[in-house]
Amino acid sequence: MTKFSEMKMFATIVKHNGLAAAGREIGLSPAAITAKLKKPEEKLGVKLLNRSTRHIALTEAGELYYKASMNILSDIDEVENLVKSQSKDLKGSIKISAPKDVGKHYILPIINEFSCIYPEIKLYLYLNDKVTNIQESGMDIIIRYGELDDCNLISRRLAVSKRVLCVSPEYIAKNGEPLTPQELINHQCLVMINHNHKELNTWYFQKKSASKKESISIEPVKLSDDGEIIRLWALEGIGIALKSLIDIKQDIHRGKLTTILNNYMINFNASSEDTVNLNVVYLSRKFQPKRFELFLNFLFEKFDIFTY
Repeated sequence: MTKFSEMKMFATIVKHNGLAAAGREIGLSPAAITAKLKKPEEKLGVKLLNRSTRHIALTEAGELYYKASMNILSDIDEVENLVKSQSKDLKGSIKISAPKDVGKHYILPIINEFSCIYPEIKLYLYLNDKVTNIQESGMDIIIRYGELDDCNLISRRLAVSKRVLCVSPEYIAKNGEPLTPQELINHQCLVMINHNHKELNTWYFQKKSASKKESISIEPVKLSDDGEIIRLWALEGIGIALKSLIDIKQDIHRGKLTTILNNYMINFNASSEDTVNLNVVYLSRKFQPKRFELFLNFLFEKFDIFTY
């Protein structure tokens, strides 16, 4: 009897809470299954079960053996299913959620290129940065700024960014450029509304050479819960926006936007962090479907090319 067979037999005994019922499932008599149970006990030098005519009970060693056996059997089943479904695995779907700016400008071209290589993998792109529970959302992969507090998730950094104030050259030509945070009070500012419907109209500033942080309460000229709309308003010269640098990098390269107050670290909160990471978040699995692995590898390989 192999170690695998012994573990499977032992798991069946525990599942049925008895030798006779387990024997009926396996096709062995109670005497035969009792004899086979003795082999792993003798091999390990411990008693795995306390047995009576009607009941069984796991010993301390038996409980350890049972849990380890179930983990191993589960892994074997998962590997077998993974191997069996290899050909099917490249024909499934992947549901991806990303913020609108990042999704349209960077993730979409990566998805388009990936689809040319693997046309039978169906990719869904949802432009939404409000997902807080990946299991309830039905998403496979979430691309977002910051972390999700869940030990069942894997979070990998896709890029490091930072918050900056941005404005169009046309706005500066018309209204001038604020040189200190306090001067923002006299300027037209564009304010985000978060997923809790709270206006993010308090902006925090810290000089890079100083430890003290100051806050400015902004009187917004326009507000939106959509980061892309905030960016479009800034491009139209309507006002000054607080954005992630990744979101507006292409606009800066094209001369459509410029950053201001660059000698300050800027954020929506009092955190001393200068960076805001863009992360890829997905459920923790021992064996990822092949299509997930292919897409994630492709995403990380291509992201820098598309953003720079």
